[in-house]
Amino acid sequence: MLHRAPRTGDLGITCAPPVPRLRFPLPIPGMLRFRPATSRPERGAGAAAHGAGAAPPGGRWREAGLPVGAKARRRCRGATVLTAAAVPGAAPESRLAAPDSRSSLLAMAFMEKPPAGKVLLDDTVPLTAQIEASQSLHSHTEYIIRVQRGVSAENSWQIVRRYSDFDLLNNSLQISTLSLPLPPKKLIGNMEREFIAERQKGLQAYLDVITTHHILSNCEVVKKFLDPNSYSVNYTEIALQHVSMFFRSEPKWEVVEPLKDIGWRIRKKYFLMKIKNQPKERLVLSWADLGPDKYLSDKDLQYAVKLLSSCSHPYIYKVTFAIANDSSALVIRPFSEKGTLKDLIYKAKPKDPFLKKYCNPKKIQGLELQQIKTYGRQILEVLKFLHEKGFPYGHLHSANVMLDGDTCKLLDLENSLLGLPSFYRSYFSQFRKINTLEGVDVHCFGHLLFEMTYGRPPDTIPVESFPPAPSVFVVSVLECILTCEAMKNGMPTVSRLLQMPLFSDVLLTNSEKPQFKVPTKLKEALKISKECIEKRLTEEQKLFHQHRRLTRAQSHHGSEEEKKKRKILARKKSKRSAYESGEEHSAKYSNSNNSAGSGASSPLTSPSSPTPPSTSGIKFTASDLLPIPFNTLF
Repeated sequence: MLHRAPRTGDLGITCAPPVPRLRFPLPIPGMLRFRPATSRPERGAGAAAHGAGAAPPGGRWREAGLPVGAKARRRCRGATVLTAAAVPGAAPESRLAAPDSRSSLLAMAFMEKPPAGKVLLDDTVPLTAQIEASQSLHSHTEYIIRVQRGVSAENSWQIVRRYSDFDLLNNSLQISTLSLPLPPKKLIGNMEREFIAERQKGLQAYLDVITTHHILSNCEVVKKFLDPNSYSVNYTEIALQHVSMFFRSEPKWEVVEPLKDIGWRIRKKYFLMKIKNQPKERLVLSWADLGPDKYLSDKDLQYAVKLLSSCSHPYIYKVTFAIANDSSALVIRPFSEKGTLKDLIYKAKPKDPFLKKYCNPKKIQGLELQQIKTYGRQILEVLKFLHEKGFPYGHLHSANVMLDGDTCKLLDLENSLLGLPSFYRSYFSQFRKINTLEGVDVHCFGHLLFEMTYGRPPDTIPVESFPPAPSVFVVSVLECILTCEAMKNGMPTVSRLLQMPLFSDVLLTNSEKPQFKVPTKLKEALKISKECIEKRLTEEQKLFHQHRRLTRAQSHHGSEEEKKKRKILARKKSKRSAYESGEEHSAKYSNSNNSAGSGASSPLTSPSSPTPPSTSGIKFTASDLLPIPFNTLF
């Protein structure tokens, strides 16, 4: 099935059928009326990425963007999605299911089919694109592109794009200030066969660049260009629906402005907030959809997310308010004008779009050695704390570390609860030794340490050699995490990193006592969820390893050196078989002559057959009985 980009300049986005307008008291100027998006299609892990999903149950409730749970349907008027009513007032601990068997619960959690409408698509799985052919129409040329998600050739589809579609995509990516190799326009002679072939090569090179660039390949415009069916939903509108309904029950909050594209996730949106009776204080509201690694039950998820506001740690950024339902979560935090650690490294403004801030920094410069030591020690301390509490993380990167003076504080603890994939998943999913969430955190810490040291991310993983660093101790830590040998042997533990010379002599001056009480039953649920996340990662790594072995075998089999070897072996085999055939024929000929000379028997002849000549009187010497060469027989 071919997907043609509509000529409406929307990068191939197919809009859903319109539904009746709903009016919500949304306190955003100019946005009091908006059209809710329809439900997103159900996406199975093994489903074809270009197939349209069936509409989930829920009828007009789902179509209107309202919750479809039983409690929500009973609240026909004034329905709220993100309110305290979503979490019953009963003691949360009493509502946590006591597991009869951890192994059975683990299997049930991993194998349970999510309800219709839940997102199963992992946005971090790389997309590859190959132009298979081109077809010239009356006034333009269309390029048929084969797009594949991950390593499975079965999970692929075809799209059709014109040069104008590529040009529109390139204009959308200009905010990154990267110099992308899009072939230039040509008005005259653009239908000639030689020009089309040359342009096709240029467009293929362009696709290779944007699909291998870590940030560009994960941005929404590229995903919509390559996979329009999976990314046709407007998540900004969905987020606005949930936020507006949240305000119905929490009137003290007010939206100042949407923070457009400040993050890298497609299904996570941000809004700048304020409290009405404290107009000068600014907060950030983040809304996120559920991800493919969500294995907690809805009750456990709601309680765990609500628990985040009670967490107090000197190196964890404070959560003002957090709540979740069966499809998404909403978290409010204080807004920091200084921004994140990534903003400090790249000299960026926190409110700018992600592509503009981090794709092409004007000045590449790492941090000072003391900052590297202090920030690294603080981050390792909070990772150790979370692991001891049995609270999974797996989402460490420099944009998830907030700066508060000289202190680093971790962000987005809710990501692992919601099942969202990690920023660096496309890297560590290639290495089978990184198969635990602690190993994932350590690997991500290696990326962050490299970024703090050199002011940029590593070019490739694994890293073959490191540029000069402020200290040899920095390089020793990087070598035990990001080198090829480290990938083969496995990641060091967080405790081991804390003992290394780079961090062991750092004095921590913050005396705040950490407080984060996780009930025993919730710990058990988190442990099962963690094991399910690790199991999915292991299975993905296994598939990647099998694909890599197959690719290497095919590459080796098709190499020029291997082709020469096969030709030489084929010639030798042909000569050997010819020689053996000649020996066999000579042996038969000699045996027939010997039998005739002894007179022990005579050949049988038919009446019409001529009488064979007599061999009597003929003497054979020893040389006559040697094998006759094959080429002298004929």
